[in-house]
Amino acid sequence: MSMKVAFIGLGVMGYPMAGHLATAGHQVTVYNRTTAKAQQWAEKYAGQVALTPAKAAEHADIVFMCVGNDDDLRSVVYGADGVIKGMQAGTILVDHTTTSAEVAREVSANAALKDIAFIDAPVSGGQAGAENGVLTVMAGGDAAVFAKVQPVMAAFSRFSQLLGEVGSGQLCKMVNQICIAGVVQGLAEGLHFAKQAGLDGEKVIETIAKGAAGSWQMENRYKTMWAGEYEFGFAVDWMRKDLGIALDEAKNNGATLPMTATVDQYYADVQALGGGRFDTSSLLARIEALHKK
Repeated sequence: MSMKVAFIGLGVMGYPMAGHLATAGHQVTVYNRTTAKAQQWAEKYAGQVALTPAKAAEHADIVFMCVGNDDDLRSVVYGADGVIKGMQAGTILVDHTTTSAEVAREVSANAALKDIAFIDAPVSGGQAGAENGVLTVMAGGDAAVFAKVQPVMAAFSRFSQLLGEVGSGQLCKMVNQICIAGVVQGLAEGLHFAKQAGLDGEKVIETIAKGAAGSWQMENRYKTMWAGEYEFGFAVDWMRKDLGIALDEAKNNGATLPMTATVDQYYADVQALGGGRFDTSSLLARIEALHKK
């Protein structure tokens, strides 16, 4: 069923996600901080451009957002130009930004004052997952509301799941990033070891990827890591933001995350090497830089 939707934020994730919604037959109005990018999107997908988040949200049944961080989220939600100002009672606000669980609960409470339902729905799968429409969505909120938005999100996702009340999606995304951090560090050390041992990286990975060591990171990143190329995905700067959110939440819930804290500092080392925009597999670059000293 075609719906009127708005999409706020046309970055590397939001641009293709909004595109999939349009391709699926929904009527999409977009807002982006850089208007030229919104106009480019609208020309490609025959959608509408709004000059403020509030205007984009005016006639939408569902408003999707995918921006940078907690502060970016607040900037497009609140105020005279914010989405809440433009949305009608009975509509739904869905946030795909990776944020703190705290801001998700805050936005939900403020939306509820206008009878607007809220779902926090961070995604995993990276730029390639967004472009190919195969993201994983981790959601928090009311089950009945989630049931309404799930078929619409299917335009850009291959799996979505409700984890619990508002904030649960963000907590699940923290688990996701914690797990990725450890896997990538292990892969970086393994490839470094293989190089030092004089092994054929292709044959090593072909052998171990079929066993218990196999992972998405191994399958999708080992070739570029082996070649010292790190321009293929989620940036270190964004990963540090996400790990910082997880480490802050751990202080609140009492979780102990020694590996996460360590890898976060390793990513700080990558930033110091000038690799803030490298993808997260660049932990190998750090090891190799230390090895050369």
